[in-house]
Amino acid sequence: MSASIAAKIMGVAGGLTRLSKIPACNVLLLGQQKKSLSGFSQTTMIPHTGFIYYSEIVQNTAPDLKRKATRLVATKSTLAARVDACHEAPDGSIGRRFRDEIERKLDKLQEPPPVKFVKPLPKPIDQSKKKRGGKRVRKMKERYALTEFRKQANRMNFADIEDDAYQEDLGYTRGTIGKTGTGRIRLPQVDEKTKVRISKTLQKNLQKQQIWGGSTTVKKQISGTASSVAFTPLQGLEIVNPQAAEVKVNEANAKYFSNTSGFLKVDKKD
Repeated sequence: MSASIAAKIMGVAGGLTRLSKIPACNVLLLGQQKKSLSGFSQTTMIPHTGFIYYSEIVQNTAPDLKRKATRLVATKSTLAARVDACHEAPDGSIGRRFRDEIERKLDKLQEPPPVKFVKPLPKPIDQSKKKRGGKRVRKMKERYALTEFRKQANRMNFADIEDDAYQEDLGYTRGTIGKTGTGRIRLPQVDEKTKVRISKTLQKNLQKQQIWGGSTTVKKQISGTASSVAFTPLQGLEIVNPQAAEVKVNEANAKYFSNTSGFLKVDKKD
């Protein structure tokens, strides 16, 4: 710092001996102005700044580093005052060394940050995954695979005008189905591998539903809320046999359409 600022600091502290006994955090605040002007703005006043803040070495620093430079100069100034109080370096060599350290640290702080290189991620180790296979899985894949009919519906011919199925600008078309000369839809051969099958569990469930619902070849399933009691205008309640109609049909068919009856021979009258 300059000689004028050093003299101001020593004058406020009360001499070199007292200055050497003051810690660096208090030396930083020596000479600060405390003004409270009512009605005036205080934006131009910088708080917690003393004589060291207005020194040449601090003012030549970047604005965002002035606070750090002030603390650094205050620390080295306190050490230099203690050296002068003990009369250890009258030639000023320690003071020049302190100044070089301050300038070196300030230059280090003003350096641009190093360029961050994008570190590539390591190559992942692809381990062989366990894939489910076998006869059962192969059959399941074949069951849900695209049929030939669907493949033809998804296929389109190049430079061919499509016939819209719903008479719209953008509608559903049949693809290449029925593009042969007759114009009729020619169904491809059914592939047994991709044919839809009903599982055994579903077959058992359907059979149970038919048995529980009373489904036969004559009548369909009966709802669970249906009743065999009918209301008649003559006797009020009448119990109706729901299987009576089926019995009548069986009796009528037992004569001509029975599986056990043979052919009848009619004798001619003389």
